[in-house]
Amino acid sequence: MPEGIIKLDFIDLAAAVALIAITIGLSAWERLGIEFNLLIATGRTILQLMVLGYILEFIFALNSPVAVFAILIIILTISAIALRNRIAPKLPLLLPLVWGAMLVSTLLTLGYINLLILQPEPWFAPRYLIPLGGIILASSMNVAAIAGERLVKTIDSSHLEIETHLSLGATPQQAVAKYRQEAIKAAMSPTINQMMLVGMVTLPGVFSGQLLGGVKAEEAASYQVIILCAIAFANLLTTILLTRGLSRQFFNNVAQLI
Repeated sequence: MPEGIIKLDFIDLAAAVALIAITIGLSAWERLGIEFNLLIATGRTILQLMVLGYILEFIFALNSPVAVFAILIIILTISAIALRNRIAPKLPLLLPLVWGAMLVSTLLTLGYINLLILQPEPWFAPRYLIPLGGIILASSMNVAAIAGERLVKTIDSSHLEIETHLSLGATPQQAVAKYRQEAIKAAMSPTINQMMLVGMVTLPGVFSGQLLGGVKAEEAASYQVIILCAIAFANLLTTILLTRGLSRQFFNNVAQLI
C-alpha cells in the first residue's frame, strides 16, 4: 500500500454497502419498485469487482503479455456481444463486424499511447495496458451502441428515400451517407460534451481515482488528458468502421435495399 493511502477493511466496505440499504429504503418509501433490482445490482457489483481484483492480481504477478492480451480479448468479446444485442441481434455478421471495429480502434489507440507516449517497461506492463484497454473499450461500446441503434432505426424508417437515391444512380454508401453522418455525430456528442466540461463541471473517474491513490494533481491531470484524447480517437474510429460496415448489411450484392 503506497504511503498516505487509507487502507480499507471489511468494516469499511460494510459501511459503504449500508448506503445501499438506505437507498433501498428510500425506494420502498417512494414505492418505486426498484428495490430488488438495486439488491441484485449491488450483489453483482461486489462479486464481479472482487473476482476481477483477484484475477488482475494474478495477471500482474504473471507479468506475461499473453495473460494481458487474453484478459483484453475477453473484455472485447463481452463488450462486442453486449453491443450486438443492443443494436440488432438478428442482423447477420453483426457480431464479427462489431468485434473487428472495436479491435482495430483499441489496438491502434493502445499502440499509439503505449509505444509513443507512456513507453512503460516492459512494454506490455499490465498496470497500464489493462486499465487503458478497459476504459477505451467501455467508451467505444457506448458510442458504438448509440451510432448503431440510430443508424438501424433511421434506415428502417427511410426506405422510400433510400430507394429514391438508388433509382437516381446513387451507390448504397451514397444513399445512406447522410444517415451515417448523423448517427456518428449523435454518438460523438457525449464525448465532445465531456471534453468541454471536464475540470469545470465534472471530475473524471481516472482523475479522481488517481487523486485517491495519492498521485499529484498535475500528474493525474496529465493522465486524464491522454485518456480523453485516446477516447475521442477510439470512439470516432469505432463508429466510422461500425456504421460503414453496418450500412452494407442492408443491401444485397446488386445494391438493392433489403
